[in-house]
Amino acid sequence: MKPLPQSVLFCCDHNAVRSPMAEGLMKKFYGTGTYVQSAGVRNDLEIDGFCIAVCQEVGVELSRHRSRSFDEMQEWGDDLSSFDLIVALSPASQRQALELTRIFHLDVDYWPIMDPTGLGESRADKLIHYRQTRDQIIQHLKGRWGEPTE
Repeated sequence: MKPLPQSVLFCCDHNAVRSPMAEGLMKKFYGTGTYVQSAGVRNDLEIDGFCIAVCQEVGVELSRHRSRSFDEMQEWGDDLSSFDLIVALSPASQRQALELTRIFHLDVDYWPIMDPTGLGESRADKLIHYRQTRDQIIQHLKGRWGEPTE
């Protein structure tokens, strides 16, 4: 178990499913002592409705989440070098995060989290895949920082 970082940035491909889930779950589990944000390599999708639904099941509200990219974060004045830890949840976001380590001294972790988009035919099937993704993130969070404190 590692101590909670001062700040963590979760990232994935579009900031529409995996990284918002991780951001919301981290805030719920470990409170406001850690500054938590999320970003995507691209910002071309809004938050996914199935993502909102499976997070509501565990008391995490994501309906107001607005997707954003690394570039937008920098344009809006977020200093990416100020994050203690970047957790990449997809191969593309891991590459982007590692690019940043050429410029900034950053710790980057890679958690291979399944992308549930496009899996399953029916609503019920889709929800099963999104729950698997949510539960993978929960396992990684607990594995890194222990049982939820909230």
